[in-house]
Amino acid sequence: MEINVTAQNFEKVVLQSERPVLIDFWATWCPPCRMLGPVVAAIAEERDDILVCKVNSDENQALCMKFGVSSIPALFLLKDGKVLDSSVGYRDKNALLRWIDSVI
Repeated sequence: MEINVTAQNFEKVVLQSERPVLIDFWATWCPPCRMLGPVVAAIAEERDDILVCKVNSDENQALCMKFGVSSIPALFLLKDGKVLDSSVGYRDKNALLRWIDSVI
């Protein structure tokens, strides 16, 4: 299951997670984001070893600034509150899983 993250719940959800965290920064008007959404949702259902979060970039500008997001979709992998790696743009499910496994 994906968790919607905002500035209000970021610390509780992301920073206190005992699992690695995948954050998807997206927007409703972004076609690549809409393509990536089902891929991220499928990974959230299949992988219980990672916490999958979504951040609506239009509604959470402070988080976008915190992560330096200038293009979307933007994906970040975190562990223990630290960014391990990031990726911008669409990736198919296999490519995204390979990236996740290579980082964590």
